[in-house]
Amino acid sequence: MSRIGKEPIPIPPKVEVQIDQVGVHITGPKGELTQSIRSGLEIRQDDGAVLVERSNDAPELRALHGTIRMLINNMIVGVTDGWDKELQIEGVGYRAELQGKDLVLSLGYSHPVKVAAPSGIEFEVDGSSRIIIVKGADKQLVGQIAADVRSLRPPEPYKGKGIRYKGEYVRRKAGKAGKVE
Repeated sequence: MSRIGKEPIPIPPKVEVQIDQVGVHITGPKGELTQSIRSGLEIRQDDGAVLVERSNDAPELRALHGTIRMLINNMIVGVTDGWDKELQIEGVGYRAELQGKDLVLSLGYSHPVKVAAPSGIEFEVDGSSRIIIVKGADKQLVGQIAADVRSLRPPEPYKGKGIRYKGEYVRRKAGKAGKVE
């Protein structure tokens, strides 16, 4: 039995959970999310909590038991508190600004790079234009958009310039001065 999968997921107030044969629909103050469920896993609502159970011990179901439970838990956290990722910009002349809901980045290219905010995602830029915050209810979408923004100018190992996750360590390399014959 999965240790994570058998834990009940408490449902906070102001969150509605609807379970049907196709999947789970969760609605809360920050939005609405849906997760499809594989056959063989049973999801039920009991006494203010959501329970995930599997019908047998098939290896595929054992692998998915804890995963589906955590996906539902992340959905509940997302519609109540939301998820966010912070990105940090390093480099002279590199900066970010908001134009409406879209993010415009100056990253040393000949043109500014515009990142459109998809549905359910919101960008924030602090006053110094060095910190970008990606917010949303869907944890996977927030992480994917943050990774896409980071990939526009990943941190390089010589000077450390680029976009990195806040707190990310960038291993630095020695330059040409370290050449020995």
